[in-house]
Amino acid sequence: MIHPPAEQAAEWFAVRVKSNFERAVASAARGKAFEEFVPFWQTRRRWSDRDKSIDVPLFPGYIFCRFQRDHRLPLLMIPGVLHIVGIGKIPVPIDDTEIAAIQTAVQSGLPFEPRPYLELGERVVAQRGPLAGVEGILVEQRKNYRLVVSITLLKRSVAVGIESDWVASMDKRGSSRTIVAAQDC
Repeated sequence: MIHPPAEQAAEWFAVRVKSNFERAVASAARGKAFEEFVPFWQTRRRWSDRDKSIDVPLFPGYIFCRFQRDHRLPLLMIPGVLHIVGIGKIPVPIDDTEIAAIQTAVQSGLPFEPRPYLELGERVVAQRGPLAGVEGILVEQRKNYRLVVSITLLKRSVAVGIESDWVASMDKRGSSRTIVAAQDC
């Protein structure tokens, strides 16, 4: 007896788009019933006559879409789409936990900004606050603590402002222990 192929699960993929086409491609993808995610952050830009806050993509030149790997042609036909990030012509999915961490960080209401990708450092998990359950790397910047979450495939990261007592260290077995940060007096 021949069984029909199992339905593929939808996975998150990074889609490379033309510069400044992130919003247009995301809108077109949504119109074609793709689940899309394009995080933006606010930054200040200075013009000759004024300063202005503008929203810019957190990952310039990329949008994230969830779809079944074999059903990507309608997405590739959208004007402004260059390719789906992968190895050769084979798209490589992004881990759901990485996308969920970025979504949680963006929706948390906490300050965040793009950061260089970090590979080394102590991995922690947020146990309290709006980022509870999110894993990342704890860094200190100008006496403020940040939780750095990353998209490994793109080698890009986001730093979210947190309180040091919200996180716990992760050991090699995945369990956690509370971090006690030194307080400045």
